[in-house]
Amino acid sequence: MANASGFFTPTRGVLPSLCVNRSGFCSHEGIPRRVFCSSTSESAAKVGVSESRVPRLVNRGCKLVGCGSAVPTLQVSNDDLAKIVETNDEWISTRTGIHNRRVLTGKDSLTGLAAEAAQKALQMAEVDADDVDLILMCTSTPEDLFGSAPQIQKALGCRNNPLAYDITAACSGFILGLVSASCYIRGGGFKNVLVIGADSLSRYVDWTDRGTCILFGDAAGAVLVQACDTEEDGLFGFDLHSDGEGQRHLNATMKENETDHALGSNGSVLGFPPKRSSYSCIRMNGSEVFRFAVRVVPQSIESALGKAGLTSSNIDWLLLHQANQRILDGVSTRLEVPSERVISNLANYGNTSAASIPLALDEAVRSGKVQSGHTIAAAGFGAGLTWGSAIVRWQ
Repeated sequence: MANASGFFTPTRGVLPSLCVNRSGFCSHEGIPRRVFCSSTSESAAKVGVSESRVPRLVNRGCKLVGCGSAVPTLQVSNDDLAKIVETNDEWISTRTGIHNRRVLTGKDSLTGLAAEAAQKALQMAEVDADDVDLILMCTSTPEDLFGSAPQIQKALGCRNNPLAYDITAACSGFILGLVSASCYIRGGGFKNVLVIGADSLSRYVDWTDRGTCILFGDAAGAVLVQACDTEEDGLFGFDLHSDGEGQRHLNATMKENETDHALGSNGSVLGFPPKRSSYSCIRMNGSEVFRFAVRVVPQSIESALGKAGLTSSNIDWLLLHQANQRILDGVSTRLEVPSERVISNLANYGNTSAASIPLALDEAVRSGKVQSGHTIAAAGFGAGLTWGSAIVRWQ
């Protein structure tokens, strides 16, 4: 039964063993399938099902029922970049597969794009904003130091004030948000969770560095994850990892403003008041990131497939973070997934970080490529270093 904190405790004297089910979640052997939450802290021996004031079925499933996306109005082509940095369309396209990207200007805001994408997802799912239980904003570039998610809740007009918070995991953020949403639904009784991936990396790009400025664009994408019966479960398995040792290969670290003399020291405390800080531009060792991605991503997808009891031949689509066409090709080759089953739209948008997977998914769904019942192997990877994959079914 659940104690006052909402966590489940076994019946007194019983120590259940743990096992991992096919969806990658832990379950307790020896505990009945129907487990109910109670607002009291009485033991299971004293509290029966009929006395539970707020019954919630824990072993429920979750499914993706709606998606949406939004991009800035300004499009920047490779030829446009060639006017400000030494490069050209052929050099960029042959190395990355990118031809255009969208960039935020003063007319747009990341929060606005995220809210637009979320609204489209709700419309597709035919769910009212007031029925949303949780909003997860997956971003590494919030427009407020304390997070942008509450502003999205405000923009959507959710009158019941659902919890909204940010998840920071760079290009893996959307996958982490998707798995987090499933945990809230399976174990917390939530019904509708909005997962939004949105980033504006153009604000942290050194536009004189042709090794990085050619790669990144801005966008937002969203999905609505909804509770369902276990028979309809749409998240079959997942695999998540991080490795801080690799941070040196891809980062945008904090730095002090060396020219800031607005606050002086009276000499009583050395180094105080502190100087104002900001973040550096994105710094990346492209060759190391490439080797990292083509090595760990296939392993992660195979692990998630194994938990789901599937193989790569069982998936309809491979949907990777849209970082570089060479990475997409390398991963699909190792998994033996034919190119016609690989979803790719980075030619038009570049690397949009946490937005790339939901943006590509939305386009594939609305174009009719991804259809109801299709199984998708999705994977994100990037700064941190972080990486993860999830095997999902669309609707």
